[in-house]
Amino acid sequence: MADAKPQYRVPFVERTGMQRLEERRGYSRLLMPLEPNANHVQVMYLGAFTVLAEAAAAGPGISILDTAKYFPIIKDIAVDCHRMAASDVAAEFSLSEEAMESLLADLERKGSAGYAAEVPMHDADGTLVATGRVTVKLLSHDWQGATSQTAGEAA
Repeated sequence: MADAKPQYRVPFVERTGMQRLEERRGYSRLLMPLEPNANHVQVMYLGAFTVLAEAAAAGPGISILDTAKYFPIIKDIAVDCHRMAASDVAAEFSLSEEAMESLLADLERKGSAGYAAEVPMHDADGTLVATGRVTVKLLSHDWQGATSQTAGEAA
């Protein structure tokens, strides 16, 4: 990416070997390698699908943030496995320009914003092997919602 924004680092994610194939404003395409993420029957471990869906969903939101003012957090995630994957798996997700403008307006107005991402994941043959459903929250570093609202109301 061209700008010098800090990247969020998560050592657990780094250990998966996940690769960023393409990232730009509002778009993320990532690859989770089968190795070292194969389970005991040499197919993709479910946890690797979860990490891939989370990262692909969060990337487009992070791409629009002024990280000195805002940060992302995952509120909820679910992964539906459709088929076993015996190869690397790719995922991509994008936000429309309209969605990004709405998120930024909410952040400025109330210090929080959120979006739901549906993240299809495909194996090396292009077969849909899993779908992630991720709720991403974008919050101001000054956001006080955690102390003035219950977790359910913060949505």
